[in-house]
Amino acid sequence: MRIRRARLDGGDRRKRSSRLQMAAMTFKPVPSDVLQRVRVVAVTGEWIARAGRLYGQVFPEIPVRFDLEGRAAGMYQVRGAQRVIRYNPHLFARYPRDSIEVTVPHEVAHYVTDMLFDMRQLRPHGAQWRAVMHDMGVDPCVTADYDLAGIPVRRQRRFVYRCLCREHRLSACRHNRIRRGARRYSCRSCDGELIYDTADATNRSR
Repeated sequence: MRIRRARLDGGDRRKRSSRLQMAAMTFKPVPSDVLQRVRVVAVTGEWIARAGRLYGQVFPEIPVRFDLEGRAAGMYQVRGAQRVIRYNPHLFARYPRDSIEVTVPHEVAHYVTDMLFDMRQLRPHGAQWRAVMHDMGVDPCVTADYDLAGIPVRRQRRFVYRCLCREHRLSACRHNRIRRGARRYSCRSCDGELIYDTADATNRSR
């Protein structure tokens, strides 16, 4: 779940905006403490169990980590056969209530969607994920509007690629996928394949 402005109704937006402002005013710039983490892990497990009852099947609990940095409040991640939910401890410390009510079910819904439909074939916030959020009784907002002042924000390296019409700057993650031969990317405008700029490679080696 990345941090931008969520799409909420007028009344809900005002209530949530007021709550976020109060949280920002009382924030102490330290990661969430042990007791809060225990509660977040427990609530995550409760949402997973609730989804299991909803769909009539057992979803195993998965590891929960508090190692996320930057603009993302949470992330559901799959590496091989391992599934994990990661949370940003800095944002959870500043916005504990919003994190419990919004971020936790958001990431659990990604996990449940993956178990039901196999997320590798789906858009991350596509119709299936939104349907799961609705079934769980949660507003399917994709992003949130948080004050990041004082929050450690990781600046990701960007790599220059070119197509037939312009320059593109890809994240290190996408760059590594291309280098491993695991993925190809094309331009939405000209449909040309993105090719790594050799001048960018030369500049990085200096």
